[in-house]
Amino acid sequence: MLILSIESSCDETAAAVIDGRRDNVRVLSNVVASQIAIHQKYAGVVPEIAAREHILNILPVINEALVKAGLDLKTAPKKLDAIAITTGPGLITSLMTGIETAKTLAYVWKLPIVSVNHIAGHIYANWIESESRESLVVSQNSKFPALILTVSGGHNLLVLMKNHLKFKIIGDTLDDAAGEAFDKAAKMLGLGYPGGPAIAAAAAGVGRPGVCRDPEIKLPRPMLNAANFNFSFSGLKTALLYALKKDKDWQKKIPAYAAEFQQAVIDVLIHKTIKAAQKYKVKTVMLSGGVSSNLELQKQFIAAFKNSYAPSDIRYPKADFRTDNAAMIGAAGYFMARAKKFTKWEKIKVDPNLPLK
Repeated sequence: MLILSIESSCDETAAAVIDGRRDNVRVLSNVVASQIAIHQKYAGVVPEIAAREHILNILPVINEALVKAGLDLKTAPKKLDAIAITTGPGLITSLMTGIETAKTLAYVWKLPIVSVNHIAGHIYANWIESESRESLVVSQNSKFPALILTVSGGHNLLVLMKNHLKFKIIGDTLDDAAGEAFDKAAKMLGLGYPGGPAIAAAAAGVGRPGVCRDPEIKLPRPMLNAANFNFSFSGLKTALLYALKKDKDWQKKIPAYAAEFQQAVIDVLIHKTIKAAQKYKVKTVMLSGGVSSNLELQKQFIAAFKNSYAPSDIRYPKADFRTDNAAMIGAAGYFMARAKKFTKWEKIKVDPNLPLK
C-alpha cells in the first residue's frame, strides 16, 4: 500500500511516501523542511511565523517527496493508494496548512484520506523498517500488549496498546512535558534552543578533565513515588530556578546543573515506565518522540529494563523518525488504511487538542 503522508503540526513541514506491507512499513522518501534556525532567536516556536513558513514550504516539500520516491508528478496520483494527514494535536494555524493541502489533493486526485493523530504517528515510528534499527532486541512482529513511553516538547505519555490502533493512556503529563522542561531549563542556563540537545551536550561535559558533578547540586524527582503513572516537570523547572538564584557561581557549574536536571528527568521517566510494564505485564516496550533522541535516556532505559524487567522486545525508532516527520504519520496512516479507517475529505477537521484514542 503506497501512501503520501503530510505533517505540519508545529514547526516542521514534512511529506513522505511509504509502502506498507503486513506489519512493516518501508520509507521510500521522507522530506522535512525545518524551521529551527528561524525560531532560535525567540527561544521557542512563534505560531504566526511557523504558519507562514508552512505555506511557503508545503507544496515544494510534497513534490520533493514524490520525486524522491521515484514517482512521476503527473502519474503519481494513479500510483498512490491513500493520503495520510496529521489533524492534531498541534498548533492550529500550522495544522490548517497541511490539512487544507491534503484535502485538496484527495479531492483532485480522487484518493481516500486518513486522519492521523500526531502522537499515534510517534508511536508508529517504531514499525518503520530499518536495516540498522537501533534497539536492544528486534522482533519481526511486535508482540502485544505493548507499552510506549512517548516524550516530546508538548507530550509526555505512557500508552498501553493491546493491539494495533488500540490505545489506552495510563500516564499523562499534568503540566510541562519533558521536552518543554528541557527547553525552559536550557533557557535558564543560557544554552539556547532547542533545549533537549543543548542540555544533553552540556551534561556530556561532566566527566571530562576539570569538569565534575557537584554533590551539592541536587534537584527533586517529581512524582517519582506517586501511586499513578502521571508526570509533572514544572516543579523541577522551578527547583532549578531557585537553585541558580542561590548559587552566585552557577555559571561556572553549567555542565553539572545540566547533568543533574537531565538525570532527574530520566529517573522519573524510567521509573514510571518500569512500574507500568510490571503492572500490565507487557511483552514489548517502546520509546518514541523527540526526547527519545537523548542518548543518555536510551542507554539508561535499556540498562534499567535488562536489570529489572525483561520484555521480549525493547525498541525505539531510527534517528530520522524520532523528531517530527511525515514517515511516522504514513506508518500510522498505513495501519489505519489497512483497517479501512478512512474519513471523507470534506469531514477532515483541525483539532489542536485531538485526543489519542
